[in-house]
This record gives sequence, structure tokens and C-alpha cells, in this order.
Amino acid sequence: MKPAPRLEIDLDKIYHNARSLVELLAPRGISVTGVTKATLGSPEIARVLLRAGVVGLGDSRIENIEGMNLAEVSAQMTLIRSPMLSQTDRVVMNSDISFNTELSVIKKLSLAAQEAKRTHGVVLMVELGDLREGIMPEDLMETLRETLRLPNIVFKGIGTNLACQNGVSPNEKSMAELSELARSIESTFGLTLEIVSGGNSANLQWVLNGSDTGRINNLRLGESILLGCETLHRTPIDGLFTDAITLIAEVIESKLKPSQPWGEKAQTAFGEKSPTKNRGEILQTILAIGLQDTDTSGIRLPSDMEIIGASSDHLMLKSNRNSISVGDEVPLQLNYSAMVRAMSSPFVRKLFLEA
Repeated sequence: MKPAPRLEIDLDKIYHNARSLVELLAPRGISVTGVTKATLGSPEIARVLLRAGVVGLGDSRIENIEGMNLAEVSAQMTLIRSPMLSQTDRVVMNSDISFNTELSVIKKLSLAAQEAKRTHGVVLMVELGDLREGIMPEDLMETLRETLRLPNIVFKGIGTNLACQNGVSPNEKSMAELSELARSIESTFGLTLEIVSGGNSANLQWVLNGSDTGRINNLRLGESILLGCETLHRTPIDGLFTDAITLIAEVIESKLKPSQPWGEKAQTAFGEKSPTKNRGEILQTILAIGLQDTDTSGIRLPSDMEIIGASSDHLMLKSNRNSISVGDEVPLQLNYSAMVRAMSSPFVRKLFLEA
């Protein structure tokens, strides 16, 4: 019997999605960095991404990069979250490039690189409106000037991130601004930027609309590869699989019960109010998975079921099936939030499927 709950991860579908996006972007002069953070740096998925043609791997956690290195995944490794000062030694030893916004961090990376007798690549991230990480555009030149003075630091290029903190969409204006900053750097400092990273899966709509890509030559793709959708409106991308990753949960109770609770009511375990809709007697099915394992609001159920509640380790469903028994398994499709939390749960097993 297969373990439950489990994520069934179809590596062939992930390969297809990654390869399709690599081939779609290549004619526009844009390479793909495969982002592994949602998979906790899974070596199995990392190898599939590399086989599909990504130019390198990006992750926000140095621990994940260390794990891939230990698994002998051979790739250019990029830390795509600004390094913590407390981890600069590990960043230099385990990643080739890091995205940076603070001079104090870059200076410490320089010291760590000197001590390790290594060089370390730096991409400077620019703030273009989403208000997550980034150097303000008017401060970029001075930050770069200081960066170029630091020993054992190799300036690789610039990048930006949009559509995460506030959902600000990448568009022709913001991408043109990033391109113009790249051109200004090249003319001012006599450099040719190796990397101009325009963003993430949210940028696909901008590219697919036929926009002028300017100097943008790289995107960091994770969700679009794993879930087959763009991330501004979560619209499926033509030709990609949206079911490469499925969460399988086991039924631990199935009983006819009233839909209305009874007794004096207060808050639920998570400080919410319980539902009050009266549907009469229903077939209530409980799955052995809960909020400790995934984001239950990001689950898509089979059409004959609906969620009526969740606690730490129970997911309560209303089932419209004639019968469903204890021990049956229910497949659940996931959005990005639900997938990330399921991947992170130590109680959810990962089962890799290959043809």
C-alpha cells in the first residue's frame, strides 16, 4: 500500500513543461533559470529541469542549495533571496551567484570569498514598484560603483522582482526601465551585462504578448513549470500540464451527519467562526490532512466533493458520492500556496513518477 498523504510528482510532465517554456523563450533571447524553492531543492526535480535545458538553478534557501550540492547536482547555483549576513560564508561556499540589495552584505560576501580563495557572482536587484526587495533605481549606479571595488566579487548583472508582495504586474514600461538601466550601466562602466533577469513566472504574459524584450535575457521560472500556469491570474498556459503534482489524501471517516453544529459556540481552533449554513443531513468525509500540511484554501477537489471545514490535521468534506469508504484515497489538485506547504510538511511523502 502506498503511503498517505503523499504528493505524486510526475517528472515527465515537469520535463515537458520546462522544455516547452525553454523552447518558447529561446527565440526571444531569454534563458530560463529553474527555480527549485517550492520543491525544497529536490535533486530529482532539479535534474529534470537541467535535462530540459534550464541554464541554472535558483533557490531562496541556501540549505536547499547545499542539499543539491550534496546530491551532486551539477549546475550554476543562484541564491535568489538576498543573503543573510549570518550565512555569507555558506553562500560563498555553496552558490555561484547571489541576488543582492545591501552593500553591507556584498562587502561581507567579499571578505568570505577572499578567505575561501573563491570568487562570487553578484546580481543587483532593482526596485520597480512591487516593494519587495530591490535597490531604488536612483541609487543603483552608486551601489554598483562600490560593488565593483570589492575584491573577489564578480558583478554579473541586474534583475528585478514583481508580482509577489503587492501583485504589481510586469509590463512594457517596467521591463523597458530595467533594459534602460542595463544599457546605462554598460555605457557608464564599459561593461557587458551577463544577466538581465526580468522576473519570474508572472513575466510570461508580457513575453507571450509579443512585447519588445529589450535587454531582458533571463527569467526565473518555478510555478509555471510545476503547475503549468502564469501567475498573474493563474491562467493555464497552452500546451502545459496543470496536474504534474497531485496531493493524495486518505479517508479516515465517512458518516452521515447533520450539517449544523449544536451546543454553545465560540471560536474554532484557528480563531474563526464556524459555518452556519444548514444543508440538512450530509455525507461528511474526513481526510487525514489539514492546515499543518497544506493550505486547504488552495485545494481543488473532485467535482462531487466540497470542503466544509479544516483543522490542523483533518479536512472535512461534503461528499455527493453514493458511497465513499474509510481507506479510500482522494486526489487533490493544488495552487502554489497549497503545493509549497505540502512540499514542506514532514508528514507528506513525496512519490516521484516516471514513465
